[in-house]
Amino acid sequence: MLRRAMFRCGELCSRVFAVEFDLRAEPLYFTLSSSPQVLHHDYQRLFGECGKLFSLHVQSENRIEKAQTHAEIKHKLSSTISRDCDVFEASSFIPDDENSVVKGFFIRDKSTTTLSEDLLNTLRQNKTVCVFSYKREGQYCWQELWSPVSQVKESVRQYITPATAAEHHPSTLNIRNADVFYSMDEAYKVLQECTDIIPESKEVLKLVDEQLETSSGDGFPVIVIEGLDATGKTTLTEALRESLNATLLKSPPQCLASFRQRFDSEPPLIRRAFYALGNYITAAHIGKESLRAPVIVDRYWHSTAAYAIATAVSGRVENLPRLDSELYQWPGDLLQPNLVLLLTVNPEERLRRLRDRGQDKTVEEAELELNQLFRLKVEEAYKRIQNPACIIVDASPSPQEVLQQVQHLIRNKCHL
Repeated sequence: MLRRAMFRCGELCSRVFAVEFDLRAEPLYFTLSSSPQVLHHDYQRLFGECGKLFSLHVQSENRIEKAQTHAEIKHKLSSTISRDCDVFEASSFIPDDENSVVKGFFIRDKSTTTLSEDLLNTLRQNKTVCVFSYKREGQYCWQELWSPVSQVKESVRQYITPATAAEHHPSTLNIRNADVFYSMDEAYKVLQECTDIIPESKEVLKLVDEQLETSSGDGFPVIVIEGLDATGKTTLTEALRESLNATLLKSPPQCLASFRQRFDSEPPLIRRAFYALGNYITAAHIGKESLRAPVIVDRYWHSTAAYAIATAVSGRVENLPRLDSELYQWPGDLLQPNLVLLLTVNPEERLRRLRDRGQDKTVEEAELELNQLFRLKVEEAYKRIQNPACIIVDASPSPQEVLQQVQHLIRNKCHL
């Protein structure tokens, strides 16, 4: 039987639905009621086009199953749906309830068929997917819950009722220990739950276990260099290593390099847990090396968090968690650096440098080139992280000038 406890008729009316109809604006929010409500403006644009309207919502008590199902459907929607279909990110949630978010997709199908046969066959067999259909009648629109297993619709008609914008973007309710991890234990648990389906998880956890003994004593200063690709991190970190006679470390650490491709192909929940654990392994290395010499780190938790937050929060920069959100706070059990420097260059210069390098890029770095909005969200998330916050360094001048800038900062802040 379809597990849909969160979507029983009595509970549907207490939930808010959000559709990312226009990424430049707020999502369209609506609730459900038993009384017809007149639709207007953008709601008419969303529900008023010709065609069949559906939304798919993925829910399961098993978070690994839930994440993988959502990723599989997203892939199918992008690869099999007709060009006559519009697909928008969607979610259902209870305001201010962090455990209430159910992610999914809103589909406006203007083709002659309802959905691709391949996708429908998948839905019929998947007990973690709820499908809603929407019908238009004049100025009104209603929603019906359809079970892909039994193909039975709820008899009670629930009308679409425009709702005011949520105080916080719904995706921010689901970031903690799902997209960004704030303790080693939380990230560790995710990979533990994956050991039956991802054998490499056991090897990663073994590496973590081997690094549990860390030192956070009063050693030499730890300086982290952050920034997008092609901002000069490699050149600067090598120069600092030589000039300070320091140890140079990178996050994720080299011991995880052979696993990156495998975990990069996984849904965000699993991928982010993997990279979070990479930070804890790096922290163990920092603790040991800082007893002997200053430590320079090429990326650390700021990168992990900034990319995760920017990816998790769809739409515009204003959708990011508010400035004072606890989501920007450093994990309590992760070794803190003494100084974090964020290298920045203008977008045109960064793209020129990337082209000159001609190197393969990660999926997220490729996204940065294509999607200015994503780049802006990553940069803004970097700047909002606290304890410690980043000090911004203009990396546009020559490498020698940038090195001099950074050396001055290190002398003032770390007394080296």
